[in-house]
Amino acid sequence: MASSDSLPVTFEDVEDARARIRPFISETPFAHSVSLSQATRSKIYLKLENLQMTGSYKERGALNRLDRLTPEEARRGVIAFSAGNHAQGLAYHAHRLGVAATIVMPVYTPLVKVTATRRFAARVVLHGQSAAEARAESYRIAEAENLVYVHPFDDPWIVAGQGTVGLEILEQNPYLDAVVVPVGGGGLIAGIALALKTTNPRIKVYGVEAAAMASMKASLAAGRVVEVASQRTIADGIAVSKVGEIPFAICQRYVDEVVTVDDEEIASAVLTLLEVEKTMVEGAGASALAAVLNGHLPIEGKRVGLVLTGGNIDVTMLSRIIERGLVKDGRMVRLSAKVIDAPGALAAVIGLIGRLGGNILQINHERAFVRGPLGMTVVEVTLEARGHEHIKEIVTALEAAGINVAAA
Repeated sequence: MASSDSLPVTFEDVEDARARIRPFISETPFAHSVSLSQATRSKIYLKLENLQMTGSYKERGALNRLDRLTPEEARRGVIAFSAGNHAQGLAYHAHRLGVAATIVMPVYTPLVKVTATRRFAARVVLHGQSAAEARAESYRIAEAENLVYVHPFDDPWIVAGQGTVGLEILEQNPYLDAVVVPVGGGGLIAGIALALKTTNPRIKVYGVEAAAMASMKASLAAGRVVEVASQRTIADGIAVSKVGEIPFAICQRYVDEVVTVDDEEIASAVLTLLEVEKTMVEGAGASALAAVLNGHLPIEGKRVGLVLTGGNIDVTMLSRIIERGLVKDGRMVRLSAKVIDAPGALAAVIGLIGRLGGNILQINHERAFVRGPLGMTVVEVTLEARGHEHIKEIVTALEAAGINVAAA
């Protein structure tokens, strides 16, 4: 691996990776979004890495690493830990090259990612409730079976491979002011930042992490790699408690800022991409858009590229994300109304909601657990609305009718 100025990866390494993997990796579109540009008062471009063969950018780094195996290493086989996307990228190209692959995944990994990895002929070991536990098991198996370890982000060849996304972005639109990149272990943003900043230092590179596990932000603040507590998030692809030393060194030099987004913001971004762009993206992949839509970055009036890192989302998780997004956008709400337990009281509540255009999805009528005087009941109504103003209109009308109501 070449090195200059104390960094473990160089621009030349990224260029070399591009030449190696180019025949086998899709050059994904970098599409301008008129709707998102209007919503953010900027010019938004989407790097659609969810359109890769395995549904994620991860196969870039995986293939670059596999291409460096010696014949003896290829005979031994490879192993990695992954929540899904690195697993699929490594399994797909290892199978194509005739290299045996073992993947260790946390037990909570979405079924769609487990199934896809097995489809590429990899041996899948489900172990642990977190990436840290899966990682520890993968190290144990690697040593016991003498397998070549392929780290998902803390590897110079992996970082160089991911950096090819940055080279494509530069070729597709060299006039960008900023690029926003989801951050998990740091391999992608490190490679992209290296490619962009070496070519054009004025381009801002922003990272986005899930607020539940903001390990890069914490590490940059501390000036060293630190570990944060493992927590669950709908952005499972970037749920990493400790970033890599190699990506961290590059990010210290080249990344301008790292911000965080919460699960509600991510869910809303997934829903926006589905409805507005007709694009299915997993939680991690939508985090860059979540940061932009919620005003976490100074991009107004700028030309901004957002990297949509992957689209491998389990349908059950997608359903939950859509519901969370609808709630955040004020398009679904649960109202709790305390009314007299008498004939016609419930009809009055639902009749008023209906006249105001609320579409009732579910009703729960509670008597036994009501706090207050006897003869009162609580009606919980889940309904579809047109937004927060519409919800406010319904609540105001119910209160004007003498009904004590609150949004859950």
